[in-house]
Amino acid sequence: MKQTLIEKIVQRYSLGIEEKEKVKSGDFLTIQPDYVMTHDNTGAVIPKFRSIGAKKFFNPKQVVITLDHDIQNKSEKNLEKYKKIEQFAKKYGADFYPAGRGIGHQIMVEEGYAFPGNFVVASDSHSNMYGGIGCLGTPVVRTDAASIWATGKTWWQIPPIAKVTLTGKLRDGVYGKDVIIALCGYFNNDEVLNHAIEFTGDGVTTLSIDERLTIANMTTEWGALAGLFPIDEITLNWLKKREKYLNRNSQHPRINFQAINNLENNLNNLKADEDCFYNKEITVDLTKIQPFVSGPNSVKIFHPIKKLKEDKIKIDKAYLVSCVNSRKEDLSEAANILKDKKISHNVKFYISAASSEVQQESELNGDWQILLDAGAIPLPPGCGPCIGLGTGLLEDGEVGISATNRNFKGRMGSPNAKAYLASPAVVAYSALSGFINYDMESDSDEILGNIITNQETLQSSKIELLDNFPKNISGEIIFCKQDNINTDGIYPGKYTYNDEIKPEKQAQVVMENYDINFSSLAKNGDILVAGFNFGTGSSREQAATAIKYKGIKLIIAGSFNETYKRNAINNGLIVIECEKLINDLKSFFPENILTIRTNLMCEVDFENSKIKVNEKEYYFTPIGKPIQEIILNDGLENWIKRKII
Repeated sequence: MKQTLIEKIVQRYSLGIEEKEKVKSGDFLTIQPDYVMTHDNTGAVIPKFRSIGAKKFFNPKQVVITLDHDIQNKSEKNLEKYKKIEQFAKKYGADFYPAGRGIGHQIMVEEGYAFPGNFVVASDSHSNMYGGIGCLGTPVVRTDAASIWATGKTWWQIPPIAKVTLTGKLRDGVYGKDVIIALCGYFNNDEVLNHAIEFTGDGVTTLSIDERLTIANMTTEWGALAGLFPIDEITLNWLKKREKYLNRNSQHPRINFQAINNLENNLNNLKADEDCFYNKEITVDLTKIQPFVSGPNSVKIFHPIKKLKEDKIKIDKAYLVSCVNSRKEDLSEAANILKDKKISHNVKFYISAASSEVQQESELNGDWQILLDAGAIPLPPGCGPCIGLGTGLLEDGEVGISATNRNFKGRMGSPNAKAYLASPAVVAYSALSGFINYDMESDSDEILGNIITNQETLQSSKIELLDNFPKNISGEIIFCKQDNINTDGIYPGKYTYNDEIKPEKQAQVVMENYDINFSSLAKNGDILVAGFNFGTGSSREQAATAIKYKGIKLIIAGSFNETYKRNAINNGLIVIECEKLINDLKSFFPENILTIRTNLMCEVDFENSKIKVNEKEYYFTPIGKPIQEIILNDGLENWIKRKII
C-alpha cells in the first residue's frame, strides 16, 4: 500500500501494529510521540496526572513544560501557580522553560524538540506549527497529556489527508501570512475541517522556514489538525545553520551533526509515495496571492488590501505578536517599513518577539531598536494580547489589526471591538498610516486555486474485537438534524466551572441550549444521531459526559469536531462518523424540528463495521483495539491506571 508522508511518520510512532501492517488514514492507533508540550495549562494537567495514581513520568525527557500565556500577570496567585508548575517540573525531571524564555511552540522549534520527521504533540491547538519544519505536530487534550506523562503514549486516529500543491512564487511584498489568509478565506466552507494537510509543489521551495511555520501554524484556523511541509534542502539548510549557532560551545542534545546526518540518510523514507491517496487535492498559484486582510472577527472573511485601502478603516491598535508571526523575518519586515518613521499618533503599536532568542537576534541586527524608535510598545516574549491577556487589549468600539492567528470576537479584548488579521508588513504600514493600508496595488478578483475531492468508498471490514467488547449495540435513533451543534449547546457554559454538579444534573441539562425539549425526549438506551461537525466550540469535557450520563449508548454523526471526539472517547463514549446515514436522514426528516424521535431502530455491528437502519446498511471506519480498550476501561484515565499498576 502506498502511503502519504503523514502516514509514514505515524507508522514509525505506532505501537502494537503487525510487522508488515501499513497504517492508513482512518486508523485508530496507539502512538508514542517523541515529546508532549504543555504550557500554563500544566496546572490543569497535574491534578489529572495525580488523580490516576501516577508517581513518576514514564520518560521525563519526553515532557516539555513552558510558561508563556499569562506571563504579564504578576499577581501573587499567578506567581504561585507558576512556582508550583516549576517545582513539579523539577521534581519529575521535565525539561522546563520559565516565563520570558518565549512561546512554547517557538521553543519547541528552536530547541529541536520539533525535529523533521518526528511526531510531537502539545496540549495546545497551534502545535500544527511544527509542520513548518517537516515535523508532524498535532494537538491533544489535557487527559492525553496526563496519559503521555504516565505511560508515554495515547491514542490517535489518522485524519483524512489533503494535499495542497503550491505553484509559482510570491510577488515582492507578499508573504507567507498572505498565503494562509487566502487559504482560510478562499476555501472557507470547511473543506479541510479535521484533515491533516501535506504541502507540496514547486512553490514550496520558494518559501522560507519562517513562512512555512506561519502557514503551518494557521492551518489550525483553517480547520486542520496538522499542516506538514516536506523535508527538503530549505529544511536541511535551516537545520545546519541552527546547528552551528547552537553548538558553539557544547553539543546540543537534539540539533547536532549526528542528528542532521541521520536525517539526510533517511530522506528517501520521508517522502510521500507516488500516486498515494489523498481525500482532497487543492492547487494554489502563489503568483495570484496578494496582500490580504482577514476580518473583522473571522478568518473566513478576507479582503484584498486594495479594497480596504479605499475604505480607509481607522485603527486604534496594531499588534506584531504571537507564535504565528513574531519571528526574526517578521520583525525585519516591519522594521523595513518603519525605519526613520513614526507610527500614527492615533495608534498604539505593540510588539513582542516569539522568544527571548528572537528578541536578542532582532536587537543585534538593529530591527528591534528601529521599531522602538518608531513608537512601538514592547511586551515580553509570550502570548499576551493574542489570547486576551495582559497589556494592550482591544476596548469597546476599538479596531485593531494584528499579525496574530485568531481574530475571534472578543478574543483580544472587548467583544464590542473589531479585529483584523494581516501580515507583519501590512500591520506595520497600517500602524504608520492610522488606517488599514499598504503600499502595493493588486488585482482584486483573481482565482486563487481549485479543489478536487476524491471519494474513498467504505466497505464492510471485519475486525477482531477484544474480549467483552460488544459485537452489537442497538437502540432507537433520536435525531438532532442541525450541523455545527456546539459544546455550549450540548452543555451550557454557565455550568462548566461548577464542579459540584453531579452526573444526574448533567444528564438533566444536556442539550439545554440546543433544544430545551431534548432531555424529556431522550430515553435511556437511545442512539443519538447528529449532523456534521458535532461538538464544535470549547474543549469542555462535560459536553461528552452529560450525554453519557443521560444513558445515550453512542453517538453517530456526519463528522465530529476532533477535540470533542477525543473528549468523548477519553470519557468512554463511543462515537462513529457515517456521512451517508446522516444525509439519508436529513433528506427524510423536516428541517425545522430540532430533536426527532424517529421510531427507527439502529443496529451497530462493530465486528463488521456496519450500521443497519430499516434493512439498509451503512459502513464506518473500524473501531480499532486502542479505542476498544479505552471504552472497556470506561475512559482513558482508568486505562492509564491499569497501565501503571
